[in-house]
Amino acid sequence: MTPTDGATEADAPQVQELRGHIDQVDAQLAELLERRALLAAQVQRLKPVGGFAGRDEGRERSLVAAMARRAPRLGERRLSRIMRAVIEAGLDAAEQDRSRS
Repeated sequence: MTPTDGATEADAPQVQELRGHIDQVDAQLAELLERRALLAAQVQRLKPVGGFAGRDEGRERSLVAAMARRAPRLGERRLSRIMRAVIEAGLDAAEQDRSRS
């Protein structure tokens, strides 16, 4: 730890423990994102217009609003940015999978 970290030597074990918990959450989040991408790919295969052209902006707004109720600290504005990136990454992966087939 460097003096500019804002943490003291006594904080180090607590910081490490908290970072360990963050690592566990990140691992779970990665697994959930993978599951979400696989489900979204299935939806894309069933839609008459898929990929980025088939995005449902109303559904995305509703999804973000529902998530914001569960994560009020993040709120709709932040969650909107996060979910836009998640959705676009999933669509991109689905497009890549489709082009390989």
